[in-house]
Amino acid sequence: MAGYLSETDFVMVEEGFSTRDLLEELTLGASQATAGDVAAFFVADLGAVVRKHFCFLKCLPRVRPFYTVKCNSSPGVLKVLAELGLGFSCANKAEMELVQRIGVPASKIVCANPCKQIAQIKYAAKHGVQLLSFDNEAELAKVVKSHPSAKMVLCIATDESHSLSPLSFKFGASLKSCRHLLENAKRSHMEVVGVSFHIGSGCPDLHAYTQSIADARLVFEMGAELGHGMHILDLGGGFPGLEGAKVRFEEIASVINSALDLYFPEGCGVDILARLGRYYVTSAFTLAVSIIAKKEVLLDQPGREEENGSTPKTIVYHLGEGVYGIFNSVLFDNMCPTPILQKKSSVEQPLYSSSLWGPVADGRDRVAEGLWLPQLHVGDWLVFENMGAYTVGMASPLGGTQTCRVTYAMSRVAWEALRGQLLPAEQEEDAEGMCKPLSCGWEITDTLCVGPVFTPASIM
Repeated sequence: MAGYLSETDFVMVEEGFSTRDLLEELTLGASQATAGDVAAFFVADLGAVVRKHFCFLKCLPRVRPFYTVKCNSSPGVLKVLAELGLGFSCANKAEMELVQRIGVPASKIVCANPCKQIAQIKYAAKHGVQLLSFDNEAELAKVVKSHPSAKMVLCIATDESHSLSPLSFKFGASLKSCRHLLENAKRSHMEVVGVSFHIGSGCPDLHAYTQSIADARLVFEMGAELGHGMHILDLGGGFPGLEGAKVRFEEIASVINSALDLYFPEGCGVDILARLGRYYVTSAFTLAVSIIAKKEVLLDQPGREEENGSTPKTIVYHLGEGVYGIFNSVLFDNMCPTPILQKKSSVEQPLYSSSLWGPVADGRDRVAEGLWLPQLHVGDWLVFENMGAYTVGMASPLGGTQTCRVTYAMSRVAWEALRGQLLPAEQEEDAEGMCKPLSCGWEITDTLCVGPVFTPASIM
């Protein structure tokens, strides 16, 4: 092992110990605390991150994964991914500082943001980060002045009209402008070493990957004609983090592999990278959040009464976190979080029309509505699964916790697999359940035949 992660960084759990067990222990402790200042916390299954990595190696064997730090910058995630040998894609100075603080060498860091502050470029130059992206003349000029020894990657636009989060209007050079940018780089004595693109998150159009790889091949040829040493292809990100996504990761990987075989066949001397965020962390994090206030609102609808003769009502619950913090996906991804009750309710218990709101006095701080829940109380806890992407470190000064505690857990089998960088024998999949046992890092549908985890010494 490289020594990034140690047993003191997480809770070691035995087989059969479930996420629900750990959540119940932690919520009980939080409820009994006299200060009562814990309104939300995460449980992170690092074994699930390990499992995702093994799956990636199987599905995209020619591609080196780089983790997108902005997606979830919690220490446990960064350490386990560093231990697995990943590189890191950083968008700014703070992220570069963060990964270097845990010991990641500059050779495993890329600065993939094509819109950088000059201070960030200078920091990269000072600390040995060599691989930088650009997509316009102004960005190139900044790097020429502040980091003339940098190796540049030209970011090209993609056809991502079907993506949930399209990026090409903001980032990426059109094919028509690429030759001009490559010529400018040559005149400025800047070395362009590769091409990158990024299909926006949630793109159901698999042809977009094939087309983008084909476009990258054209730009490679332009660069080679002009004397650039083109040898890096960056596939970007946007890969799904949930098993139930509209387009599965395995489907995307199959299309990418076919396109790579056609346009960048094995042995062509091109180093292929991908930048993944949601893929690694979404399903690994479970959130527990407490109810801090509630009120019942009578529905004034003449002629309508409940079966027992009472006036119909809806219940408004206020949570310790809202859309300006952990639940920002409601605003940015149009997500509809569905809570799981920490306390089991009886079958006979009546259900009420309910809605969940954040702590901010703002009409837009609505987490979820249209729910039917039993009567809940202040101090009760709600559980939300698949909360690992763009939640940790996203709290807002408008409300909610400034830092949300994360409890990391990993099974002993996953830890041994990580330490040995080997994959244990396949185990039967867990039965479907609301809260599944903590992942051991190897439950994948078919047998994995994976060699030693690829640990790059350098990206250059």
